[in-house]
Amino acid sequence: MLTPDRPALSLRPAAEAYDYEHFRSRLAEPALLADAVAVQVFRAPLLAVPDGGRRRGGYMSFDLLTHTTATLVLLTRQPSFPDLRVRWSPYRDTCHTVEWGDRAPEWWEGDEVFGRFYGYSDAAITAFTGRHHQTPSSAVPTPCSPTAP
Repeated sequence: MLTPDRPALSLRPAAEAYDYEHFRSRLAEPALLADAVAVQVFRAPLLAVPDGGRRRGGYMSFDLLTHTTATLVLLTRQPSFPDLRVRWSPYRDTCHTVEWGDRAPEWWEGDEVFGRFYGYSDAAITAFTGRHHQTPSSAVPTPCSPTAP
């Protein structure tokens, strides 16, 4: 049960995030993790990586509007997450997102464009595109991904 002393969301050190190693092994500039934070949703801490260097922006997806707005408030207190905003989903079956940094490329762009925008290494981009057939829908982040970029 949620109480004032047990909020649904909180910030934790980045290294506590379930997806910390996933990002560390794929980012072109892993030093960005020094300013990253884990957004803990109930018991699941997920990584929020700031923009910087090659990484021009980031986002986190949430199925509940309350988690979206709470994350926006928490990240507002972090100086390494510029231009925070919420992208509201007009559809009931897709997620709201908290975004920061530059605006993401248009949905029709290729996976390589998205990979460079989110600051992944060339090797990570090549590995991903080699495993996934490029379609317009693969260029759009998966709704409610538990490991948002």
